[in-house]
Parts: sequence; C-alpha cells; structure tokens
Amino acid sequence: MKPSRYRWFVFAVFFVFVLLHQADKLLIGPLTTPIMNEFGIDEAQMGLVSSAAVAVGAILYPVWGYLYDRFARAKLLALAAFIWGSTTWLSAVARSFPAFMITRASTGIDDSSYPGLYNLVADYFERGIRSKVNGLLQVAMPLGYLIGMLLAMLLGGAVGWRGVFYITGSLGIVVAAAIFFGVREPKRGSTEPELQAAAQVTEHRFSWKVALGLLRNRTLLLVIGNGFFGQFPWQVVTFWFFRYLETERGYNSGEVLITMVLAVLVMAAGYPVGGALGDYFFKRSLRGRLLVSAVGVILGAVLLAVTLGLPFDAKVPFALLMCLTALFMPFAAPNVTSTVFDVTPPEVRSTAHAVENFCELIGSSLAPMLAGLIAVRASLGQAILYICVSTWFVCFIFLLLAAFAAPRDIMALRRQLQQRAELEGAGEAG
Repeated sequence: MKPSRYRWFVFAVFFVFVLLHQADKLLIGPLTTPIMNEFGIDEAQMGLVSSAAVAVGAILYPVWGYLYDRFARAKLLALAAFIWGSTTWLSAVARSFPAFMITRASTGIDDSSYPGLYNLVADYFERGIRSKVNGLLQVAMPLGYLIGMLLAMLLGGAVGWRGVFYITGSLGIVVAAAIFFGVREPKRGSTEPELQAAAQVTEHRFSWKVALGLLRNRTLLLVIGNGFFGQFPWQVVTFWFFRYLETERGYNSGEVLITMVLAVLVMAAGYPVGGALGDYFFKRSLRGRLLVSAVGVILGAVLLAVTLGLPFDAKVPFALLMCLTALFMPFAAPNVTSTVFDVTPPEVRSTAHAVENFCELIGSSLAPMLAGLIAVRASLGQAILYICVSTWFVCFIFLLLAAFAAPRDIMALRRQLQQRAELEGAGEAG
C-alpha cells in the first residue's frame, strides 16, 4: 500500500476508534434516567459518577503522554482500546451503586489516551492541513454521541442499559485488534518540512529538559488556560442536556431524538469547517487558527444564551438556534490541537497535548456534579446557561492572548528544527 494511501487507512482506523469510543463514553447521558431509577439516586449522585470518570482520565493524561513520547504510540493506543472494552464490561456487571461508581470511574483510564492518536496523525499529515484532518477526525466525536444516543433509545428498552454497555465494550476489543495489527509506527516529526530537507535526521525521544522548557512557551500556557475552562461546557452539555430536554422542556422521546440528531449532525459539520477555516487563515497569518477558535467560542456562548432563553413551547425556533449554536461550538477543537503541535518539538508533543488535556479535565471534572447541585437548587437550564456562558467568555480572552503570542513561538520551533537538520547534515558531511 502506497504511503499516501496508507495514511488514509490509518485515518479510517482512528476515525472508527474515536467514533465507537465516544459512543461508549457518552451514551451514559441518554441512559442517565434508567440508571438513576435502578440505583435510586438523585442528580447530585449521578453527577458524581461522571465526575469520577473524568477525574481518573485527567489524572492519567500526563502518564499516557509520557508513555507515548517514550514508547511505540500505536501499540499503546491498542492497549487503550482494550482497556476501554474491559472496563465497560465491568460497569455492566456492577449490581450496586458504589460498585457502579467505581467501575464507571475506571472507564476514565482509556479516556486520556487521545494525545498519542493526534501525535500519530501529526506524523502522517503535514502541518498545512493538520487542522482540516483533525477536524475530519473529530467529526467522529459528535457522531459517536449520536450513535450512543441511538443505541440507548433503540436498544435500551430491549436489552437494558447493561446490554448496551456489553455491546460497546465488545466493540472496543475489536478496535484494539485492528490498531495492534494494522497501524505502523511512523518516525516522529517525519512530516515537518525543516526535517524533511535533511537526508537523515535522528529521531529524538522524550527529554525532561525539553519538556520542562515548555513552561516558557507562552502560547502553550495560554492554550492550556483556555483548555482549563473550555471543557466545562462540554462536560455539562453532554451529560445533562438529554435530561434537560426531557424534564424541563417537556420533550417526548421522539422530540428529543429529532432535536438532538439535528444538533449533533450540524455539530459534526462544525469540526471540519472550523479546521478548514483555521488552515486557510493560518496560511495567511500564524495567528489564524487561534483567531478562528476565539470567534467560535464567543459565538457559541451568545447563541446558547439566546437559545436557552426561548419559551418552552417554541420548539422549532429552539431546534434551529440549537443547530446554529452547535455549528460554532467545535471551531476551537481542531485548531487548538494543531496549535499545540505548531509550538512544541516532536519528541514531547504527546506530553504537551496530555498536559493540555489534563488541565482541561482537572477543573471540569467537577462540572457535571456542579451542574447537578445547581439543578437541585434551581434548574438544569440555569445550570447549563451559567456554566457554559461564563467559561466560554473566559476562553475567548485566553484564545485572543494566545493568538498574539503564537507567531513568536511558532517561528522559534521552526528555527530549532532547522538547526537540528543542519547539524545532522554537517555530521553526515564530516
């Protein structure tokens, strides 16, 4: 298989991984009500279940990042898929609420495995199209949520929520085998133009000196600040929005399905649109990707506030505005991922991405529980509104600051890679 075609085969395998993993991870939202009914728990306790899984994933992000920068990334990703399948099965067999909370928390182990996946993508696709490719790959996330929702609604009644978990857990084992046997390990930094110019460049591996040097990277630190607040809305929306439509807006199952399917499909389009716009403006300005991200988050905040303020009987306007909101919500995702790789050396990219993801989740791990506590005292609608709008506004500020810092850090990395190539070339000549 030719390399140009093989990389799209790898992309397809990764797309299936993200699609099915997100379906498994997010279907707990549509299954919230039957799980709460079976264990006899309230919103605050159910929120704790999700928060526990998020916290476990957050803690393990730096561990996964370090391992990816030290060892074969493809094999580690296969291991993550196997863990996903195994822990989902354990959740399905839990018969008490404490056991379910512990087993569901264990599903967070594999949730922090994504830095290696995106690092591999960066070594298969050149920098000029990375946001576009990341955006196409991230289409699998909302589609995965949609698949999880359909599984919950169509099969939940027939096989129960445990049966749905058995299905998605089994698929994880299948994906693990596909990655283990089908994905080759590319050379780190192999798509960087500065390194491609040299006939042979030594592959660098993780270095604590280089990793600690990231603390002086202003763009990365600002992107991490954005990430800390940026995951609050996603955690709240994915976990509670299904129940919000059911209990507060009075939607029946058919209305929930139509509304969510439309919003998720539009959201899926938002990832490649945001990524393509980021690449387009990045070619014209090194600030382009981050400026596109900033526009996306502020428009998402404004539109969500307007949408949630509509009367409960305005179902058609609500659906239309929810779709428009969903289009802009993911604009930042593919561009922020590409920016992390734009400013970090190849040998510490998984670590840098993992630290960014760690900071995303370490704060937002409490978001589902916080929303549950607000809902008990006020309403789910108010919880979603307050948390999403406030944190997206903070993200807007961080992204603007990062956009102004980015050119300096991007050019510094390119000079560093060029120096490596020149040193290798001089060594070969000598």
